[in-house]
Amino acid sequence: MEGLFAQLLTTAFLATFIRSVVPLLLTALGGLFSERSGVVNIALDGLIIFGALAGAIVTYTLDPTLGALAPWVGWLAGALVGGLIAWIHAVVSIKYRADQVISGTAINLLATGVPSVILQALYGTSTESPKVAHPLPLWGVGELRFSPPVYFAFLAVAVTWYVLYRTPYGLRLRATGEHPGAAASMGVNVRRMRYSGVILSGLLAGTAGVFLSVGNLDAFVRNISAGLGFIALAALIFGQWKPLGVLGATVLFGFLQAISITLGGTDLLPPTLVAALPYLITIIALIFTGRSAAPRALGKPFEG
Repeated sequence: MEGLFAQLLTTAFLATFIRSVVPLLLTALGGLFSERSGVVNIALDGLIIFGALAGAIVTYTLDPTLGALAPWVGWLAGALVGGLIAWIHAVVSIKYRADQVISGTAINLLATGVPSVILQALYGTSTESPKVAHPLPLWGVGELRFSPPVYFAFLAVAVTWYVLYRTPYGLRLRATGEHPGAAASMGVNVRRMRYSGVILSGLLAGTAGVFLSVGNLDAFVRNISAGLGFIALAALIFGQWKPLGVLGATVLFGFLQAISITLGGTDLLPPTLVAALPYLITIIALIFTGRSAAPRALGKPFEG
């Protein structure tokens, strides 16, 4: 046990902790924009996968011609693909008023099969893409060196808070999630606001995927998200749909994930329990969250 505590006080553990927080934070912030607009986004896990796949493929393809610039283009591609898939969810949910949970679930199901088909067609394997020669650069000192999405994620918290609470756009977005009818009576285009919120969720979740494939692993592997999208959704609920609450929740869940990674190299707990630890704690946290302050119109199609 003393050895475990010693490991938790190292810079290596701190680096693992930060890398565990980043994809959760980016994805949860994306979900915040979508659900604050009134659209449930169960598809976050699928958006991560599609963003990671696009980022890895574009980076690998452009490596020979663009070199060190390729991962930046890959980042852009991954974010845009995430936004595109989120736009599909928005069209189905907003224009055609389909069940938002079913639409998001369908995207998650597609994300479990489509990447394998694409990888098989491009590289002759259904499990992973080739490693990129030029991943995203690492900035920092010693073991605390991280790719740019790490810094972007924590900056995004401040930007999200400012946008939601200090700009007309944020006021309109929150109004569409709380009282869409009243917002529409004041001249707010509710559908447009909801489209923007869902697409922003895709851009941020796609960036989380790019971090995993091009900023951390240097390749796309099947099931790269490992359920992070669902944990991010839980963090969004646990954080009461507020930027600072989301930050606190993702830091907590990221810390637990980092501990599970550290415990994976010890004999203190059975390996299966160690692997399930972050998910078990997530469920327990949601049970004791109490009454959540979800946007009142969340999941309800706009009829106006």
